[in-house]
Amino acid sequence: MQDKTVKAEIEEAIFNFTMGENETAKRQLKQLLEKHASEKEAWHALAEILWSEKDFKAALEAAEAALAIDPKDLHINTTLSRIWVQLGDQTQAEHFNAQARMLGWKEQLKDSPENPAP
Repeated sequence: MQDKTVKAEIEEAIFNFTMGENETAKRQLKQLLEKHASEKEAWHALAEILWSEKDFKAALEAAEAALAIDPKDLHINTTLSRIWVQLGDQTQAEHFNAQARMLGWKEQLKDSPENPAP
């Protein structure tokens, strides 16, 4: 679980990215990851920034780091599918798309009225 400071740093980097300050956001995330390498949200945010810059190989490395931390994260699997599409590997793209769909279905089933939370 993230402490509030780490979460705030990630949110600040995401805000900077949304404001068009990609270099600042990437620098913030990389500095954070030097101290907190197991922060999947930071890796995922970095992957999304790199993807937006069309640096797909670097985005893949960041997304794979996030996946290694949490292979059952719906958003990371979706990001990996998008990256593989851009890299031209349809097989990998379809694999991660299928993973994301299955994880999404599991979330829907878990949250359905027939399966109330304990």
